Amino acid sequence: MDIISNYWDNQPCNVNHSNKEVGTKEYFEEVTKRKYFVEPHIITFAEFPKYREKNVLEVGCGIGTAAQSFIEHGANYMGIDISSKSIEICKKRFDVFGLKGELIVCDIEKVDNLGEFDLVYSFGVLHHTLYPKIAIENIYKMLKPDGEFKLMLYAKNSLKNFMIKDGLDQYEAQYGVPVAYTYTYDEIYSLLSKFSDITIEQTHIFPYKIEEYKQYKYVKQEYFELMPKELFTCLEKNIGWHLCVTCTKKLIK
Repeated sequence: MDIISNYWDNQPCNVNHSNKEVGTKEYFEEVTKRKYFVEPHIITFAEFPKYREKNVLEVGCGIGTAAQSFIEHGANYMGIDISSKSIEICKKRFDVFGLKGELIVCDIEKVDNLGEFDLVYSFGVLHHTLYPKIAIENIYKMLKPDGEFKLMLYAKNSLKNFMIKDGLDQYEAQYGVPVAYTYTYDEIYSLLSKFSDITIEQTHIFPYKIEEYKQYKYVKQEYFELMPKELFTCLEKNIGWHLCVTCTKKLIK
């Protein structure tokens, strides 16, 4: 597990979403703007206003973009991450914006007693854990009855995965990561076998040219620029990179 934590300590997720000085207000504002611009489905999926005065645990809080959104919408927030560097940057965000919440460096595979939560949220994290089944079992234990679990996992049946397999795309969040799983719908149902009311929405195709994107310019690939919006949306729903999953803890009577 040290290999995984060391990897994310060296490059916390989304740390390069701004070229401003890390830890400044301008830096965090740009990170947030870029994150929600490139992945607008996060706002719909997370349903931040829904969890006002609710207890929320985020597994893999990174540098705190979702954390800030949950807190600003009134949630009682706790964030954990395996990366001490990510937590360090996230704490700077809390200081800059006066956010109240708890941040802990810990491994979800090794902890199941952080409290009882109305929501556990984990976006793009659990497919990087060595034993996601153990992580999910621990999450289940910490959810209140009827509590919700929202997670995003990478899709095996996706344009991005096909491109990676054929060597057509190198610039990926999971590129070089020690662990990066992809999933089918059936594999997700199996992984979440103790949960009820499972819904899965597939979405997100990254349309921009990589070199321009690295320079903070948003220039679409020609084939996406010319594509009708309806067709692009259709492709996202069927071969998108993100599987956004919502489910509920139902106790067996």
